[in-house]
Amino acid sequence: MRDRDVPRSAPMGLFRRLVTINGLVFTVGTLVLAVSPATVSSPVVLTEVPVLILGLAFILTANALLVRSSLAPLDALTSVMQRVDLLRTGNRLSGNGNRDLAHVIDTFNAMLDRLEAERSESSAHALAAQEGERERIARELHDEIGQSLTVVLLGLKRTVDRAPEDLREELHVTQEAVRACLDEVRVVARRLRPGVLADLGLSSALTALGSEFSQASGVPVTRRVDTGLVGLSQDAELVLYRIAQEGLTNVARHAKASRVVLSLRRERGRLTLTITDDGRGAVIKEGAGIRGMRERALLINAQLTVDSTPGEGTRIALVLPPGSAEGA
Repeated sequence: MRDRDVPRSAPMGLFRRLVTINGLVFTVGTLVLAVSPATVSSPVVLTEVPVLILGLAFILTANALLVRSSLAPLDALTSVMQRVDLLRTGNRLSGNGNRDLAHVIDTFNAMLDRLEAERSESSAHALAAQEGERERIARELHDEIGQSLTVVLLGLKRTVDRAPEDLREELHVTQEAVRACLDEVRVVARRLRPGVLADLGLSSALTALGSEFSQASGVPVTRRVDTGLVGLSQDAELVLYRIAQEGLTNVARHAKASRVVLSLRRERGRLTLTITDDGRGAVIKEGAGIRGMRERALLINAQLTVDSTPGEGTRIALVLPPGSAEGA
């Protein structure tokens, strides 16, 4: 929302409201004293002091209550300001106060709309650049380093065939080391650029991801992935895959789990991705990994929640509302 779309109120409207409240209170107080039988002598006698104190107390109390009622929405606005996080959308305040504070609240909400839109746009550009760089590095790993290691393996094979018997064992060890290095390069390239996602679809890609995680970590993964998930955009599929990848990486690094459940289900029009482990759990301290997942979730208007209880494991859930990630 642009600045010109924000409704304007009269300048110093809140100031005028406060002046009006104070003026009315003092006017009423003056009228009450004028029509009441109470009199004030000069100098003031002791019997008149309680009357003056009561009148002053009444005026101050009435003024305080009216001003507090007028400024009450500012307390709610301050509370929202303190908990605003652009990675958690939806923090808005209803402008149901007086007209002048409603203008302040509407302006604040418009500012949040603008900041969230700008954050989402900048995150989209940054993540697109990141994916492009991942693809470039993966291609170079596969085409350059992978091909070079393949040539080395072929050369070693020819050398082993012609080498004396006493050198063949050492050459076999070297050959296996190069082959392991080549396999590792291919694994890294697949992580950087999930070709299976483009070739076979999201369901197969998540199944392959779970299998790779189990082989690398030794932790079994129970996969509950619906097949035939049609209608998803490429961006949505990539976000789901990357969040699942980051979630499993966090399990391997921090959870010390003995079992993981990877689930992707469509229920009541909502598509939900969950990664649940039975690890040690912890009080959530959001680092770069979780914040990166939240940024990706915003790209497809999805809601990411991370629940972790010490000793009871962690559950990461990404919920896509109906129609939020459909392909063009």
